Amino acid sequence: MQLAIGISACLLGQKVRYDGGHKASDFCLTQLQPFVRYQAVCPENAIGLGTPRPPIRLLKKSHGDIHLVQVKDASRDYTQAMLDYTDQVLPTMEQLSGFVVCAKSPSCGMERVRLFTEEGHQLGKAGVGLFTRELMQRYPWLPVEEDGRLHDTELRESFITRIFACHDYQQLCRSGFSVGALVAFHSRYKFLIMAHSPSAYRELGRLVAQARLFEPGALKQRYLLDLMHALKQPCSRKTHANVLQHLQGFFKKHLTAKERQELSSLIDRFRVGHLPLMAPLTLLQHHLTRFEHPYLAAQTYLQPYPEALGLRG
Repeated sequence: MQLAIGISACLLGQKVRYDGGHKASDFCLTQLQPFVRYQAVCPENAIGLGTPRPPIRLLKKSHGDIHLVQVKDASRDYTQAMLDYTDQVLPTMEQLSGFVVCAKSPSCGMERVRLFTEEGHQLGKAGVGLFTRELMQRYPWLPVEEDGRLHDTELRESFITRIFACHDYQQLCRSGFSVGALVAFHSRYKFLIMAHSPSAYRELGRLVAQARLFEPGALKQRYLLDLMHALKQPCSRKTHANVLQHLQGFFKKHLTAKERQELSSLIDRFRVGHLPLMAPLTLLQHHLTRFEHPYLAAQTYLQPYPEALGLRG
């Protein structure tokens, strides 16, 4: 089953924005598109707002509630219509493995959306688009990212790593969730989790070790939520180097002293910033082809997403 991703329709070049334009994302339309199936959504069009249309914004009422209103006429309130729409459409999105939303949008923005008082004063960029707020509340495990943030190489790789891991886990659940299947899944993800968060690596390990104490449905959701939270933590050269050294340990009985020194040197030079990650990884992959090791070969860390995406430096 192809990986399914939700996306704000304007990011696919659809002319659905309030001004009749679009915000086509080059990354989504070129690099990512061959690997995913998009489910395009324009919440504003979906609740009956045409194109073009008067702009809308987020308004914070005196009692604290956030409303979605027309900029020039705050009495034109679309809050309930948007909430009714999310109640209707979000239950159909459980199969999604991620969502790319349009930045700054009062309906789709993930963060830093402009927020206003009833008197028209700005409260700063403190809001979340109404549709995306409801999406993230309903599916707290779902990888969600804004188009603009995908220009950042670390944020882009984090998002792509999470959507492929989420899809992998969803495939596991569809084929029949069990404690044994979870143990096998976690075994493949150990080093990837360690690279993102050593503390989460320990916590998820304890969760899997105590898996039989949980009700299956609760365990299934808890693991996914914790996994997505772990993979959202940024990797560092230090955590990558730690994982690389663990992987090197599996070859200590096979490599010559010179080969061990060569690999250690590459890892050290990567750690201090003199080499990209692919330098020690490529040598590890080379040794893996020389000396078969099924446990290592199955590690997602070695290739967390298709190589053709070209995200690892």
